[in-house]
Amino acid sequence: MVDTDQMKKVIVIGCPGAGKSTSSRKLVAKTGLPLYYLDMIWHRPDRTTVTREEFDERLSEIISRDEWVLDGNYLRTLPLRLKHCDTVFFFDLPLETCLAGAESRLGKDRVDMPWTENELDEEFRQWIINFPKQQLPIIELLLENYEQNVKIIKFKSHREADEFIESL
Repeated sequence: MVDTDQMKKVIVIGCPGAGKSTSSRKLVAKTGLPLYYLDMIWHRPDRTTVTREEFDERLSEIISRDEWVLDGNYLRTLPLRLKHCDTVFFFDLPLETCLAGAESRLGKDRVDMPWTENELDEEFRQWIINFPKQQLPIIELLLENYEQNVKIIKFKSHREADEFIESL
């Protein structure tokens, strides 16, 4: 059993469609930690975004708190979040799983996004396809730099994540 007293500031990262938000909700149901979706901070319901300054200000406000779960990649701010977290849930799932996950949420209302996606636009689909080569190496390098100070839990499947959260 994992000591949840040592898990108060958690970041959840990985490819879109990997199941980060679903697992984040399961984690907060188990631990009672407050959950913040970076997509909900960055995006407005009209599909525009806030400024970087607004996003950074809101993020700084959250990470200054004693407890949180932050769901989302946002590579630009990952070093800041790694500096302040105690635990990382890193979803490193196969590309096919991530594409299927992104497609499975089409047409569904989501608490982690301020609008309903009805189609997987080509640009976002390509971003998912490029994730293993363009984003993953940077994430892994950053994680290496923080592994002495942060507990990094890497999941290769939804089942691994579910079993870990259930063990809490």
